[in-house]
Amino acid sequence: MSTRTPRHSPLAERMRPKRLDDFVGQQHLVGEGKFLRQLIEGGTIPSLVFWGPPGSGKTTLATILARAVSAHFVFFSAVLSGVKEIRQIVDQAKIQRDQSVQPTILFVDEIHRFNKGQQDAFLPHVESGLLTLIGATTENPSFEITAPLLSRCQVLLLAPLQPEDIVQVIRRALADPIDGLGEYGLLIEAGGLSLLAEAADGDCRRALNYLETAANLTLDARPAPEGGEAPTITAACVSETLQQKTLRYDANGEEHYNLISALHKSLRDSDPDGAMYWLARMLAGGEDPMYLARRMIRFASEDIGNADPQALQVALNCRDAYHMLGSPEGDLALIQAAAYLATAPKSNALYTGFAKIRADIQRTGSLPVPLHLRNAPTALMKEFGYGRGYQYAHDHRDALVIQEHLPPELAGTAYYEPTNRGYEAVIKDRLTKWKQILKQRARHHAHPKDPD
Repeated sequence: MSTRTPRHSPLAERMRPKRLDDFVGQQHLVGEGKFLRQLIEGGTIPSLVFWGPPGSGKTTLATILARAVSAHFVFFSAVLSGVKEIRQIVDQAKIQRDQSVQPTILFVDEIHRFNKGQQDAFLPHVESGLLTLIGATTENPSFEITAPLLSRCQVLLLAPLQPEDIVQVIRRALADPIDGLGEYGLLIEAGGLSLLAEAADGDCRRALNYLETAANLTLDARPAPEGGEAPTITAACVSETLQQKTLRYDANGEEHYNLISALHKSLRDSDPDGAMYWLARMLAGGEDPMYLARRMIRFASEDIGNADPQALQVALNCRDAYHMLGSPEGDLALIQAAAYLATAPKSNALYTGFAKIRADIQRTGSLPVPLHLRNAPTALMKEFGYGRGYQYAHDHRDALVIQEHLPPELAGTAYYEPTNRGYEAVIKDRLTKWKQILKQRARHHAHPKDPD
């Protein structure tokens, strides 16, 4: 076994940058002349919200900012703490301000987990300047942070780290003899480095956790040699470390909505490759397959409709097939449905028609059914005119009658306007011919002697 010095803190924590110049990624915020660098140079930090995925540097940036302006830094976890702890922090901040004129930066990790009342507890102290609040969240602040608190903070968007950023972080950890793994003289194969960078999925912390495990496996497998070849982290060792890649996905959060939006738009834009990819991504992230089936059933009516009436049946069959088989066998039924829906002709005529109807209902209220369309099962109802003047379609040529089926206030309104795509083209042609026939009959009834 190797004679490594025991480390009590994880590698990811030890390698956390202490200066902005050592920070990797987020160049749109920390690059020369960019916002955070200007804040540090100016020496004043406003209240901020860092919005970004795990491992993108939210906590690290907060600590760098606090250190750069010599502020009293308080780490606060929304998972573990509540209003009682906020009061204690406020009291301590007053002492810091009165005794040392030192500002307090309160970093709230996972601030989206606080409810409205808890978030409101920050407001007076942020507004008075006693606390500079830096919140970190993986969720969309528009939905998860109250409007009053959000209006007092500037939201900064952090992106997942790029693979080249992850590679830089890994190389730095391997070379650093104090906080990193430099004392062991470890090397890493190019294939292993690529695997680690890809498996991290933009998460710096995850990359360093993987690296630390792979390094331990490598060093435990053979003692560090007295001379000769340095211990090398192989691609096979990295594969063993990874086991199964965990994708960045939250079935109830921002990433859920991002991916389902990408799936829906790929289907609508008739791109089977994009549709299949995003559906598979959601499955791999742990999304409920029946949710995906329900979304495709909705899509079949909303974006395809009668352009391909079979699409709805395909989506329903997909749901039933998955319900019968489960995963992984039923996953292919979902993929099949996605490919079919993406390649089907598209029409939103039903969706737009329904929207017009709802708007008219909202505008006109409960308009009564015209008397000629009402059923008249009793003599009294017939006496009041129920059903009077109704024309039974099958008693007329082509089963077509000149008869209004909407309330008088909406007479003549067209709600369903089929497109020229797919089967709807047949429907459109049919409706056009029927309208022409009825128009000719109407003219004939008005002028019976006309040749028509």
